[in-house]
Amino acid sequence: QVQLVESGGGLVQAGGSLRLSCAASGRTFSSSTMGWFRQAPGKEREFVTSINWSGTNTYYATSVKGRFTISRDNAKNTVYLQMNSLKPEDTAVYYCAAEVGGAWRYWGQGTQVTVSS
Repeated sequence: QVQLVESGGGLVQAGGSLRLSCAASGRTFSSSTMGWFRQAPGKEREFVTSINWSGTNTYYATSVKGRFTISRDNAKNTVYLQMNSLKPEDTAVYYCAAEVGGAWRYWGQGTQVTVSS
């Protein structure tokens, strides 16, 4: 079982940066693919990025590629999302998720990211 808690969200001006953290608990963390999703007001939740258990494979939505970086520290049971060159369209609640049993089963409570212009 995995429990996820996000932190690091906040208000930032366009062009600025934020670093989100996702603290995970559970012995399955190291063998789980981790991901970040986001949901803007009135919009569907969308995939942002993911990273496999070893950290050797990452995937990014085209809208964030080159600006966002996902990483993980399995020893600390933590996954990170470094967000640079933020745009107002990045404004959303960001969720950390863990893939267990071939599906995105576990989710954090979300952290608000607001980018002003």
